Amino acid sequence: MGIPCDDVVQIRPPEAAGEPTVITINCPDKIGLGCDLCRVILFFGLSIVRGDASTDGKWCYVVFWVEGRGRKSTRWGLLKKRLLEACPTAPAASGLYNYYCWPSEVMATEQKPQVFLLKCCCYDRNGLLHDMTHVLCELEFTILKVKVSTTPDGRVINLFFITDTREFLHTRKRKEEAFDHLKLVLGDSITSFEIEQASGAISASLQPSHFLPPEISEEMFNIELPEELQNGPISKSCVPTVAVDNSLSPGHSLFQIICQDHKGLLYDVLRALKDYNIQLSYGRFYTTQKGKCEIDLFVVQVDGKKILDNCKQKAVCDRLRMEMYKPLRITIVSRGPDRELFVANPVELSGKGRPLVFHDVTLALKILRTQIFLAEVGRHVVSNRVWEVYRFLLEDDESSADSTKIIEGVTNMLMGWD
Repeated sequence: MGIPCDDVVQIRPPEAAGEPTVITINCPDKIGLGCDLCRVILFFGLSIVRGDASTDGKWCYVVFWVEGRGRKSTRWGLLKKRLLEACPTAPAASGLYNYYCWPSEVMATEQKPQVFLLKCCCYDRNGLLHDMTHVLCELEFTILKVKVSTTPDGRVINLFFITDTREFLHTRKRKEEAFDHLKLVLGDSITSFEIEQASGAISASLQPSHFLPPEISEEMFNIELPEELQNGPISKSCVPTVAVDNSLSPGHSLFQIICQDHKGLLYDVLRALKDYNIQLSYGRFYTTQKGKCEIDLFVVQVDGKKILDNCKQKAVCDRLRMEMYKPLRITIVSRGPDRELFVANPVELSGKGRPLVFHDVTLALKILRTQIFLAEVGRHVVSNRVWEVYRFLLEDDESSADSTKIIEGVTNMLMGWD
């Protein structure tokens, strides 16, 4: 028994100018499905302005109202395909989706994607790293790690450790496609280009490190709100409020959230619930014209019961507040005459990082006309939690923006406030 593939994910264009596109998803349920769907939508540069979800624990029905950010056109057909892949179903030969194939059965046959090393040498210019990153994102390459350095003669050596969402990077055709797209952007400045499968030793080096860079401290990764924000006079205006109600529903805990909107907000909320193994039974999300969001989530634990333990309630609420108040950590430290920008975001327990962070940071620096001398991306374990840490050694010259403007510009770009 199954349902037609086209009925699993449906995308309805706006009925009038200025109205959102409506995405409807009707598929088997699993813990964390909402997070996975929101992650795909975030990767395609869309903003969720309203959302509704309901499930009986086995089957779910989700509706997202989405709007584009900026002038970039959305590849709706590809988005539908990626959303379909995120649903816990497997395609049958008949073209129907068998809803008796559950996530555990699918995951048993999954393999980790192959890691490839893309090496590209070219001459430097403003915005070079962002332009390359934009091409790789458009090609649906996932960037796991980056090492970029500038030589004295003005050339840049770019090393991207990537995986291919389409799983064809081992083929000559896919490698040529990557080169052709980069050539269109970089022109004759490319001096060498190569893609090869990463060795076992290189793949092992991608594992999270338990040692932080000495320039930053663990305070940057604090998972609780600073005390002055919780108790200070400004807390009501800028700090999210999270309340738990166990009296309204006989079988569910209700989390009521009010916060300021930002890019990827619903992803951040549902990622926190997924990490706690909390299942959403019914949810409602919408944004107001003043940039505020209201979220109601009826949830149960993995055992199907309410969250009655006070310690767990507090832990979940604290985590949600911090994820909404500061989903990414941004700071600049001095390194003698130079400055280094650090950006960090938590990694899902599944191992997936937040989409487009490197893309957005390099775009902000390009707009600010701030040159990047060195760049590196890696993963670090802090307090039993994995973080993706982005490091940018910035060139200081007369045209560079000051540190305050850089932090403001990067923050606004990442949060969608630009």
